[in-house]
Amino acid sequence: MAKLSKDVFLALAAIGWADGQLDANEAAGILRAAREAGLDDPALAEVKAATETKRELTTIDRKALSAVERTFVYATAIWLARMDGFVDPGEREALHKLAHLLHIPDRVRTEASAAALEVAQSSGDKPDKYDLGKLRERVADRLDALAKHLAEE
Repeated sequence: MAKLSKDVFLALAAIGWADGQLDANEAAGILRAAREAGLDDPALAEVKAATETKRELTTIDRKALSAVERTFVYATAIWLARMDGFVDPGEREALHKLAHLLHIPDRVRTEASAAALEVAQSSGDKPDKYDLGKLRERVADRLDALAKHLAEE
């Protein structure tokens, strides 16, 4: 997986808590991805703590995240919300707040959602098989394509 900042995983934990609980599969997925991203032990400890104690979405520092990281966080949030097969109204509201907080325009939201669904389908919708590295690549590719398209308009 390409290098991602610790803040990406802290944001993912906050998103996981948005419905009031972060289940074991979500927490394990966030920690696995943080390890795969090469975070050092102190950063991993901070991410682990974030999966054990509720954090609010407002704790996310968007200025610490690049455009690709912000979109990756949003796409991963979509995947996490869909993980149980149902996006409840609280999760839908949290996704909307997250998009606003991260300053993600509608067109980018659509691309992020498509990338999250594409990777979920290729993983058989199994949380332990979900390839967050592939999602990050798809997000970056889609943002590049969208930027080129917008430049041509």
